Amino acid sequence: MSDNIILEIKGLQLGSVAGVVIIDKVDLRLKQGEVLGLIGESGAGKSTIGLAAMCYARAGVHIAGGEVILGGVNVRALDAEGRRDVRGKRIAYIAQSAAAAFNPAHTLMDQVCEAPLIHQIMTRPEAEAWARQLFRSLDLPDPENFGSRYPHQVSGGQLQRAMAAMAMSCRPDVLVLDEPTTALDVTTQIEVLILLKSLIREYRTAALYITHDLAVVAQVADRIKVLRHGKEVEEGLTDQILHHARQDYTARLVAVRGAAASERATQATVKPETVLSIKDCHAYYGDFHVVKGVSLDVRRGETVAVVGESGSGKSTLARIVTGLLPPRSGEIVFQGKAMPPSLKARDKELKRRIQLVYQIPDVAINPRHSLLDIVGRPVQFYFGLGRELVLKRAKELMGLVELPVDFLQRRPGQLSGGQKQRVCIARALAANPDLIILDEPTSALDPLVAEEILKLLRRLQAELGLSYVLITHDLDVVHRIAHRTAVMLKGEFVAFDKTETIFDGPYHPYTEKLINAVPVMRSDWLDGLLARRAQAAVASA
Repeated sequence: MSDNIILEIKGLQLGSVAGVVIIDKVDLRLKQGEVLGLIGESGAGKSTIGLAAMCYARAGVHIAGGEVILGGVNVRALDAEGRRDVRGKRIAYIAQSAAAAFNPAHTLMDQVCEAPLIHQIMTRPEAEAWARQLFRSLDLPDPENFGSRYPHQVSGGQLQRAMAAMAMSCRPDVLVLDEPTTALDVTTQIEVLILLKSLIREYRTAALYITHDLAVVAQVADRIKVLRHGKEVEEGLTDQILHHARQDYTARLVAVRGAAASERATQATVKPETVLSIKDCHAYYGDFHVVKGVSLDVRRGETVAVVGESGSGKSTLARIVTGLLPPRSGEIVFQGKAMPPSLKARDKELKRRIQLVYQIPDVAINPRHSLLDIVGRPVQFYFGLGRELVLKRAKELMGLVELPVDFLQRRPGQLSGGQKQRVCIARALAANPDLIILDEPTSALDPLVAEEILKLLRRLQAELGLSYVLITHDLDVVHRIAHRTAVMLKGEFVAFDKTETIFDGPYHPYTEKLINAVPVMRSDWLDGLLARRAQAAVASA
């Protein structure tokens, strides 16, 4: 192995306990300080390869063959204790969900210091000093005292950066970054992206960057490997993959990511009837004023998007509509009648007519239940139908969301991410609602699967006359399906108009900030953004 090759994987094979081949003879090489992007649709094997680089496999999966050579050592040949000594110390993992990666009962400092203490490479004072240096490098607020906070006391973007500090705590040779910015809003995403890139450059750390967002990976990856069904499709330099793909599958991935700019939602299905009106609503968490005098109306067959960065109040607005957070003042009117502010005070019929589709289907559906149970329960609950009629309606719902009828006997663990999200949509449709709240319905999905879900949502809206409130930070999705868009900042709407008016300008300064924070598929985009910032700083000095 060449001196600067830090990680080499040869002939990697992984299988399931059921005998299914998950990864089929994949090779990769990673140099010190180099970033390799792993892209592909859900189920392609991206995260499985990332975990296998640490000689780790999830429950029900095993490494069946191949070598994992880290710094000249075949990690597969080590015993369990030897592998544990490598993980965290020589190779570390940054997960997609920072909230799920931290223990809420311990301070951030305790958790960042844990790995160097376990591996006995630093004393507690040394680990704390290094943690504070990482907090400064990652531009975290009050780095001297930031570690005294608990996970719930910091924002999503700050927690993601704290997880990067935790991964860097042992100064590893390799980082595995598994969708580290997918769950973040566009402005927070770009700041975390800048800091991750600077961290990799500063410490000459090699990285596997796992993502389904081609524009994001374009900003950090030197090379890109495209995967599908556990096999390599192609690999090349970033610009070659993005602009001169050799394989049709890669070209389709690139084309889907670039399609949003030329596609707009149609106004044809929108009717003048107002389904939902939010009138001058104010909401608080304790004494903190979260939503400040917001008013919004949604018409029959219309999609209204609410966009903004983390903490802007957009998810709180969804909680207000669903009754999970009663407003302190203001009124919510549904089809001409004022609704009780609290969910508990609403009758079954009102609950039926407003449904919710969550961001992450894995946490929204019970893994122990069959799809018939999941989709059939609201049919039985709201309409009191017998077993045969429930089964008939469940089959109809499978057809609506374009899933095979025989899937009704399956459980969620037997489905892909896109199929699970279709089940969540079917469950919402089971209530025959008038309004569906869509909370980041495609952010956890790869581009091709997300495109299928967007087409499905548009078709269902046209056929059933559904109204949607779309909560999202993905401006591409907003362009595709939103008829009108509200831009939210610090609990208030700074703009609310037709989508084309919002994004075609002239812009509110905050709207312009959101638009400028969306990466484009050019490898020099991020460097150009940093150069423009530097010029602006000099000009204002």
